[in-house]
Amino acid sequence: MADFATIDRILKDQVGFKLGPFELMDLTALDVSHPVMESIYRQYYDEPRYRPSVITAQRLAGGVVGKKVGDGFYKYEGGAAQIAPVPPVPQVDDLPPVWVSTRAARRAELYQLLKDLGAKIETGQSPSPQALTLVAPLGFDVTTVAVVERLDPARTVGIDMLVDDAATKRRVLATNPATRSDMRDAAHALFARDGKAVSVIRDSGGFVTQRVVATIVNIAADMCQQRVCTPKDLETAVTLGLGYPLGPLAMGDKFGPANVLEVLFNMQTVYGDPRYRPSPWLRRRGAIGLSLMHEES
Repeated sequence: MADFATIDRILKDQVGFKLGPFELMDLTALDVSHPVMESIYRQYYDEPRYRPSVITAQRLAGGVVGKKVGDGFYKYEGGAAQIAPVPPVPQVDDLPPVWVSTRAARRAELYQLLKDLGAKIETGQSPSPQALTLVAPLGFDVTTVAVVERLDPARTVGIDMLVDDAATKRRVLATNPATRSDMRDAAHALFARDGKAVSVIRDSGGFVTQRVVATIVNIAADMCQQRVCTPKDLETAVTLGLGYPLGPLAMGDKFGPANVLEVLFNMQTVYGDPRYRPSPWLRRRGAIGLSLMHEES
């Protein structure tokens, strides 16, 4: 769906992580971190939520373990990661009109953003044959939304609206396998009009941030369910030990437990993977609108 550097940039700029996951694994080295992932997975009797990635197993077997050997997800020269430059914003002289899905997340905010960017907005029940069609799903991929809403996939592009646009340094767009290059470039140029960084990824349920944040929150909820620790202690351990901008439960509250649950349910639908099975602890709090930081009496 995207290269390692793009995923790292998205998670640093949208969520505020100090390091992206691939930078972090290069720093700790896969000969340390992959065996830990394997151990946790086996200790929980192959719980799908903790299943390690085959990518880290393959790279460990090949000796491509990270910064200390000069080669990991990034290559290193003199201790510095060699990162390809970010592709330039496409030059598009005549932007098409834009139509927004009626089911888009943060639809009102997306409309306001488009107005601020000077887009020509269509407000009809369906897009005209010339329109760039925008969808903003939670958990679903762009392909699924285009099929369900009977949109032309060639003109459909997704935007991740989980994060408040005013709070993010980067906007993330997603194409589907049929998206035309002119529509992809038009969307990229439009959303970069005000100088904010834009990343364009291939189709993915949950984009990048939704998928990572929802998984982090879900695992933290299960730890509370199992009484591994209290919500307060979990937050302290993660913010101090990992340097997260927020603890997992505070992160869940920030983005909304109901939104996190929607992302998890929809990703499970897209991928058919029990890795995304929502924690009962999280489901109960989402159902009654309770803060994830709430301590039970």
